[in-house]
Amino acid sequence: MTTHTDTTRALTPKWPLAVAAALAVALAAVPLAVTDAFTIQVLLLAIMFGALGACWNLVGGFLGRISFGHSVFVGVGGYATLLLLQHLKLTPLIGIPLGGLISALLAWLVGGPTLRLSGHYFAMATIALLQIGLLLMVNWDWAGGAVGLEAPIGDAPWMLLFRGKVPYYWIAVALAFLTFCATYFLVHSKTGFYWRAINGDEAAARSLGVPADRYKMLAFVLSAGMTGVWGGFFAMYVGFIDPESMFSLTMSVQVVLVAILGGVGTLLGPWLGAALLLPLSEGTRVLWGSSGLGLDLLVFGLAILLVTLFLPGGLVTLGRRHGSARS
Repeated sequence: MTTHTDTTRALTPKWPLAVAAALAVALAAVPLAVTDAFTIQVLLLAIMFGALGACWNLVGGFLGRISFGHSVFVGVGGYATLLLLQHLKLTPLIGIPLGGLISALLAWLVGGPTLRLSGHYFAMATIALLQIGLLLMVNWDWAGGAVGLEAPIGDAPWMLLFRGKVPYYWIAVALAFLTFCATYFLVHSKTGFYWRAINGDEAAARSLGVPADRYKMLAFVLSAGMTGVWGGFFAMYVGFIDPESMFSLTMSVQVVLVAILGGVGTLLGPWLGAALLLPLSEGTRVLWGSSGLGLDLLVFGLAILLVTLFLPGGLVTLGRRHGSARS
């Protein structure tokens, strides 16, 4: 007897996974040809923010709950990883997954009251959660307080301590591929169909028997857990964290912009948005940032304005428009 799950798996195209694997291999080979540290850093940040946008997209895109405080989970994952390393000498190979689990637990604890909200009320609740996290970490002396935490300096692969950027870059590529696979299978599963149904009309979805509360919580918890893993990786990569950098509203907004620019509610959107946003942001910041004129922010804002005006569905709609023009 064929079940709904079997039918869904049979109809799910597998070619995006093959393309993602090929792209991951190509990206992993970049350091073999490019030795410029700045280029490697820009690529790493683009990969990381694409993954963060994909994690956010589970809640903000497919479920339709816009979170502007998602970097709270980046902060929780980062602080958990470095605290476990600093106080328990626990390798980040274990600390990073534990940071993801702690982030997921936090999402489960706060998800009950916040997920009952919608629209701008939910957005404001997530900003409030971010600010609470920031204030707690600033005043928590055991976690470094306002001064922050620093990872040891060394070259110990089992501790994810490297003196160069390339090993971190390779880890980012591998994590990004796993993130894409996870979001791909979630979106094409029964869970993903339920999320889209809730986003389209929650009342109608409930009337058809969709357990909306359970699946809203699932989206929030999974998104937070995956974001927390990336927060742990980011903490090891930069080597130093403080409350302002990890519980950052700017980072939260940037994650949202990545998804919106690329195409919210699509699998490829956040990755396309990051491919445009991060090189533009880093390039203009380096080129003009020291001039004090704010020209980097002007170019950055202009790019966002142009994409919003001419591609309201995001960069992912470029392919659809090209296909329509040809037909």
